[in-house]
Amino acid sequence: MSRGNARGNDYDNDPCRTELVELIPALRAFARTFYSDPSQADDLVQDTLTRALASIHQYQPGTRMKSWLFTIMRNTFYTRIRIETREAPGKADCASLRPATDPTQEWSTRGREIARAIQRLPEQQREVIVLIGVLGASYEEAAGICGCAVGTIKSRLNRARLRLLKEMGEDSSRASLERELRHPVGSLPSIHSP
Repeated sequence: MSRGNARGNDYDNDPCRTELVELIPALRAFARTFYSDPSQADDLVQDTLTRALASIHQYQPGTRMKSWLFTIMRNTFYTRIRIETREAPGKADCASLRPATDPTQEWSTRGREIARAIQRLPEQQREVIVLIGVLGASYEEAAGICGCAVGTIKSRLNRARLRLLKEMGEDSSRASLERELRHPVGSLPSIHSP
């Protein structure tokens, strides 16, 4: 066996790198909380993975790699924003950066409404609701990623939930569920019905 193959096998068997690869879907989902454009989100994931691999020696075994990667991603995003704000103040107004066509969606109409409502949340609330509600992070993990106290995370999550309910025109989370049970999509009349 050649030396190159032995090195390749060691690389493939590294548990840190294996776990890192398994967390790519979660990183992509978390990146979408920062950027609605899939290309920008993918670029953020790539930057995060590049930085993580360069600093893998700093990862402490026994801690959650997911939290470590999310923290790297969050810091990378904030660094990008600082640079973009400093270097391209008129970029947001540039018509050439606006998409020419709407992206295709596979979500239901309600899913798109919820996604838009989440995007309208203030950044700190959006970040917490995605970490906890979508990615399943614990309060403690979210607090570590966001760099604040657990009580602050709970408060942000509560405000985010209330704001989402208000934007969706709901009195409570139960009201939304009850409406769905009373009027399932399949029971609604078709537009093309005689």
